[in-house]
Amino acid sequence: MNIKVFADICTGCTICVKTCPTGAITMVDRPENKRKLAVINLDKCTMCGACVSSCKFNAIEIKVEKETSADLSHYHGIWVFAEQRDHQVQSVAYELLAEGKKLAQDLKTEVAAVLCGGEGIEKENDNLFTYGADKVYLLQNPELKDYRSLPYTRAIAELIVKYKPEIFLLGATTTGRDLAARLAIRVGAGLTADCTGLAIDPVKKILQQTRPAFGGNIMATIISPNHRPQMSTVRPKVFKKLKVQNACLPIRAVWPAGTAKIKTNETVITFKPTINTEDLVVKLLEVIRDESAKVNLQEAEIIVSGGRGIGDPKNFALIEELAKVLGGAVGASRATVDAGWISAHHQVGQTGKTVAPKLYIACGISGKIQHLVGMQSADIIVAINKDPDAPIFKVATYGIVGDVLEYVPLLTRKIRELRN
Repeated sequence: MNIKVFADICTGCTICVKTCPTGAITMVDRPENKRKLAVINLDKCTMCGACVSSCKFNAIEIKVEKETSADLSHYHGIWVFAEQRDHQVQSVAYELLAEGKKLAQDLKTEVAAVLCGGEGIEKENDNLFTYGADKVYLLQNPELKDYRSLPYTRAIAELIVKYKPEIFLLGATTTGRDLAARLAIRVGAGLTADCTGLAIDPVKKILQQTRPAFGGNIMATIISPNHRPQMSTVRPKVFKKLKVQNACLPIRAVWPAGTAKIKTNETVITFKPTINTEDLVVKLLEVIRDESAKVNLQEAEIIVSGGRGIGDPKNFALIEELAKVLGGAVGASRATVDAGWISAHHQVGQTGKTVAPKLYIACGISGKIQHLVGMQSADIIVAINKDPDAPIFKVATYGIVGDVLEYVPLLTRKIRELRN
């Protein structure tokens, strides 16, 4: 995209200056007459179009230029945003690196991690290499210590423009969703949110991005054939991390070729972004932890979930007892959360948490697609439901056709006996 001011039409009325949200427009004198001319600072301009719609004389134009195949040929590599909090890379980044390795094999390219942070963040480089990164782009600046929308968008957009990745993957977290949307607008890329599957088209070699659509009633596969990078956000726990061996050994992760990953000056690229004063309008004063969110479903290895089939909110006590005996966490379907039976912190599914435990026990949950997309990556799924035709049985490893109010207490009692 580019923006242009028509000097022969501009009257110097300054309306565009007042409407520009980023202060990118200034008025300059024209020696040939007394009128001033609007000049746009492209470093500040976000192509939001506010000036175009406000100009009464149609003196400003934004032109969208379609990229050609020659333009797209300059884009190479798969990038993963290494989201960090408190100077620690989040698990979703490692999950995306593992999936990125699979995509990279089809494209015969490399996988790079993009790591932003303040002083000391470079200590996370080794972990990124361990979990699959071929290269790390390190963006260090005191203003990048904690996530803020504008500095991060500015810094990573600069990096994208310079190094031109073909694919950019981000976690569908609060941070990832905010950043991905802003980056897509800034660099003119397409973005598919909340993907549950990624693949490479074997013929066209473009990214196929699959996600639930129309309220989860269908699965849509979306492509971005004309713009780069191809951008996707993916929920935590949709993909699995690489299995890591003993960290003391030279080969720290299970690589397809069985070779060690060696860090060199070529594999760590330090990038110094330009952070402008207008990017610092938001100040981070204090981080307050949400102490009410005590349920960490995404890290639980065992989850016992209840649905409307348990009949009454008081019957969640049976679910909680089974989860306690197993040393697991309590999950829930959207229907029970909407009914006010349990807190939203427990919700599993498209509008809740995406989980991938070793064991998932679904009690009285029918298994609509909105719920399945949030838990179908579990290693073992046990379903208990009175309806033998319930969709949950199609993904279940083991199924029990029966009343949850009868079988859950039996399971609890038997497991307690075995534990004792």
